[in-house]
Amino acid sequence: MPVTTHRYKNAETTVVWKPELCIHSGICARELSGVFNPKRRPWIDMTQAETQQIIEQVKKCPSGALSIGEQADQ
Repeated sequence: MPVTTHRYKNAETTVVWKPELCIHSGICARELSGVFNPKRRPWIDMTQAETQQIIEQVKKCPSGALSIGEQADQ
């Protein structure tokens, strides 16, 4: 079965989210709640933090459900 993939972009990067891999640890929402808010739709808002902050937070995802993809303009 293919894994669902969602992409959230800003001018500099893309966050890739694969919900089937998510273990709902909540690290992203606790540490960068402006960007990652599971009560909001869409739940990732790339305008709420600097790109480098978002990248650093994504690197902390324990399941790999969040990752950094290609630049948004590619």
